[in-house]
Amino acid sequence: MERIMMAHGSGGRLSHELIRTLFQKHLGNPYLNQMNDATVLPEGEQIGKQLAVTTDSFVVSPLFFRGGNIGKLAVCGTVNDLAVSGAIPQFLTLALILEEGFPLSELERIIMSIAESAAQAGVAIVCGDTKVVERGSADKIFINTTGIGSITNRQVGPEYIRPGDEILITGTIGDHGIAILSEREGLEFQTPVLSDCAPLNGLIGTFYQPGVKCMRDPTRGGVATTLNELAQQAGVSMLLEEVNLPLLPGVEGACDMLGLDPLYLANEGKALVIVRPDVAEEVLRTMQVHPLGRFASRIGRVQEGKPGLVLLETPLGGKRILGMLEGEHLPRIC
Repeated sequence: MERIMMAHGSGGRLSHELIRTLFQKHLGNPYLNQMNDATVLPEGEQIGKQLAVTTDSFVVSPLFFRGGNIGKLAVCGTVNDLAVSGAIPQFLTLALILEEGFPLSELERIIMSIAESAAQAGVAIVCGDTKVVERGSADKIFINTTGIGSITNRQVGPEYIRPGDEILITGTIGDHGIAILSEREGLEFQTPVLSDCAPLNGLIGTFYQPGVKCMRDPTRGGVATTLNELAQQAGVSMLLEEVNLPLLPGVEGACDMLGLDPLYLANEGKALVIVRPDVAEEVLRTMQVHPLGRFASRIGRVQEGKPGLVLLETPLGGKRILGMLEGEHLPRIC
């Protein structure tokens, strides 16, 4: 089996062969194929007047899991950070840190997944970098991506949130966290839980309208931590309704068995969306038409109260405080 060698990161013949036979083979496009120190991107309307930029690193373990792998995760995570910020994702960079001895066959699987996910999201990989470290200096592969998108007329952010607004989520919660945990620990459920890893820009494009005030993807720390951040930034209180939280039976069963709270589990293909009450029903119906939004639900509302306070209303009518995640619920989740 062919494996990564230190020479693959030397900049010499093996480096060029890796670029030509793997990266350009699957990811090649006019931007990436420039092979310059910096890629020259087009000007004018294709870019837009204002840019949004985000960067993220991915160290998930295991590399391959039900519903995705580290490559798909890297593309979707970066695309989603742009999309929930109101930008149209357009370009990605791709940087890899490879451990000596990593199988080339597994690397190709990851690169093919990156290519497929980028095509699904409608973004181009425009430049990249590869470094190889000695065996034992990394855990097989780490990926860094930077995303560039154009700002349109989508004005979203916590500064627009007001009491009375409705809180929606585009689908079931905790899927990614349970998928990674079950893969890592060898847990078997009657219905396997798949990661929800997916690019959200297509879904967001269908439901966005001026009444949409704020969007966030609840990744590490889950729904509870993300809403705490938004409540603090907006200076409002929020109330969630436990009976309306959308949960897959496999996720609910796993949480009950393991003593986990799904509100603190990571998601990689869901968006929290805060909207004006008068458009909430229309936005929700539009979400539910899209394949990625078929389980979209209204889960709570923004209200007057102590700034930064997030509460959960139980089925019996009681309320408990949902704070931020304390410590590391599940390390190496993305």
